[in-house]
Amino acid sequence: MTTATTATPATIAERPVDAGQRVGWRGWLALVVLMLPVLLVSVDNTVLSFALPAIALDLEPTSAQQLWIIDAYPLVLAGLLVTMGVLGDRFGRRRMLLIGATGFGIVSALAAFAPTAALLIAARAGMGVFGAMLMPSTLSLLRTVFANRDQRRLAIAIWAAGFSAGAALGPVVGGILLEHFSWGSVFLMAVPVLVPLLVFVPLLVPESRDPHPGRIDPASIVLSMAALVPIVYAIKELAVHGIAGAAPVLFAFGALFAVLFVRRQLRLETPMLDMALFRRGSFSGAILVNLLSVIALVGFLYFVAQHLQLVVGLSPMEAGLALVPGLVAMIAAGLIVVPLAKRFSPRIIVPAGLAVSVLAYVTIAVTAQDGEVWVLALAFVALGIGIGMAETVSNELILSSAPPEKAGAASAVSETAYELGAVLGTAVLGGLLTALYRGSLVLPDGLPAGAADAARETLAGAIAAGSSLEPGLAEQLRDAAAHAFDAGVGVTALIGAALIVMAAVIAATTLESTASASEH
Repeated sequence: MTTATTATPATIAERPVDAGQRVGWRGWLALVVLMLPVLLVSVDNTVLSFALPAIALDLEPTSAQQLWIIDAYPLVLAGLLVTMGVLGDRFGRRRMLLIGATGFGIVSALAAFAPTAALLIAARAGMGVFGAMLMPSTLSLLRTVFANRDQRRLAIAIWAAGFSAGAALGPVVGGILLEHFSWGSVFLMAVPVLVPLLVFVPLLVPESRDPHPGRIDPASIVLSMAALVPIVYAIKELAVHGIAGAAPVLFAFGALFAVLFVRRQLRLETPMLDMALFRRGSFSGAILVNLLSVIALVGFLYFVAQHLQLVVGLSPMEAGLALVPGLVAMIAAGLIVVPLAKRFSPRIIVPAGLAVSVLAYVTIAVTAQDGEVWVLALAFVALGIGIGMAETVSNELILSSAPPEKAGAASAVSETAYELGAVLGTAVLGGLLTALYRGSLVLPDGLPAGAADAARETLAGAIAAGSSLEPGLAEQLRDAAAHAFDAGVGVTALIGAALIVMAAVIAATTLESTASASEH
């Protein structure tokens, strides 16, 4: 491998700590503009958790389609992130950002008027293609704008806080929109957000690219997608159909292509993804912390959104506002951790924050059958504190571990972990919850066959079926479905707590100290 593409610990350590001129107001204004796609894409990952009940009632998707409506977007996004990050390094990160913003806005508008579940899934997949152009570009362009590391650390903290906050803001935005408009409004919001980006990015953000790019390797692009897509699909199949389905075969295919991808990268003179980065414990550990944290966050929002609306009976806006304190806590934690990171090692800060997040899931597990709104709101505050701290520290470590010319590829790896976590949060925790719901559901006597089938599919299906029944039977069905759902939440919450504990252990054993990281 050449020096430009081989990011060994020795070469990384030789880079100066605070090289680069400090930026003025134009740099911080550029950060504001670059935050627009960050907020949009992260909001889009979770807004459907609150829009899903309305979509389910309108389009009547099956349980599998319901999961795909959420997962088609992050699955395609995750599969293409590394490819788009590398293309941005070669052809220009700002150019990829502008192309992605234009396409994302157009396809989002089409999704808003999808007449069937299948077409909505297709539109979500199209959004994933253009979303993959947006995310690596935003983080890697920060490396270009903020050459000074102290300023860059703060910029990344704001970026990470915006990413985490966007995930939490999704239910709030969705709740407000769904209170006054149809479910299509959650897709149309992309248009007014992306128009200012298309105007101001060319004025404020300089173009950047790898000055010595290698040739494009189509085989690596195909292998990267062939590895990720079957593995994620296998997890979905395992969650819905169990070990007897196609999951083992899909896992085997994905693992095979992953091995082939890694072998090809090690043999290429200029690889698409520099595998030397993964030899650094700080880089690999930060990736895993990102992955597990996002799984826990998205999984939490998946079932809390349904509980607040379909069990408690809150309106979408009321349910979204109930999570505002957690949103504030997540933003605040992401910013407060910046000065702390200068004094304390990530091995201390990240596990300490995640320990607070564990309390959130334990609280949900203990109080699942009660599920009072104030308890859920406090639990989300605890979850947000840990996730906000972990995302800020881990993203800064990921970006500082890579050479500047490969910022797009390194950013893409970080974003892949995030998007894969979004998929797994819904597929694993959401799929497990669906299985537990079906196993615990005891239907009342005298229920029509059609209503019984709908109730077995999803909680939303049970609530919708009850609208056509006589009041007494409808109430029995609703109570039975709510009890089964909350029973599943109790078990799923314990799994979520275990994932956060795993993230804390990984952080404590792999992340570098602040002093060590600052040398890179």
